Amino acid sequence: MRLTGYGLREWGTAQGIFLAVVGIVLFLDPPLAVILAILVPLGILLLAVMAFFRDPSRQLPRDWTEDQMVSPADGVISSIEQHDHHPDLDGPGVVIRVFLSVLDVHLNRWPCNGVAVLNRHVPGRHHDARTDRCHMENEHNLVMLRRDDGTTLGVRQIAGLIARRIVCPVKPDDRARAGERYGMIKFGSSTELILPDPASVEVRVEVGSRVRAGETVLATVPLQSPE
Repeated sequence: MRLTGYGLREWGTAQGIFLAVVGIVLFLDPPLAVILAILVPLGILLLAVMAFFRDPSRQLPRDWTEDQMVSPADGVISSIEQHDHHPDLDGPGVVIRVFLSVLDVHLNRWPCNGVAVLNRHVPGRHHDARTDRCHMENEHNLVMLRRDDGTTLGVRQIAGLIARRIVCPVKPDDRARAGERYGMIKFGSSTELILPDPASVEVRVEVGSRVRAGETVLATVPLQSPE
């Protein structure tokens, strides 16, 4: 199982603690029942931490085209909203929100090809990611992308009740390639895909759909014709 470098501190610390406890137990040489009572729960906890930071390989759909937006996160579609005026787009938009449980892969992936034009972190609360207040008040990180045809869209990582750290080492002018990793949210969260021009967006999922980052197409946004 490949692990992400974004979690090196967490899974590295967990491995270190486990190995240290194993060394102490072997040195003290207690009865087998005591050894099992200590190491089995600790081993399960170590596997749980490592599983959270797993980094599976993903491939774009074989028929993927430049106008298709792949999911930026694993999880379940919790809402699809149309906005007459979305502040991050300064105009109308469609927001597709993905809820990630602690069992989901928490790496975020680019929804399309383009260039990062903004990376903005906003401190906030830590409401449960399943509540309406979460996406309005919680700590979040917004990356705005300019697609190669000039279309501007956003991806927002939202912290949750347990999620306390958003990782997003993106700089303006960084190149985004659909399906590639760009960050993660640690321990439960939501991720939003923010798309412009609702009249032209074809949403390809519905509330309750389970999606996979870098593989599931969430929507189609037609390419703009060159002027």
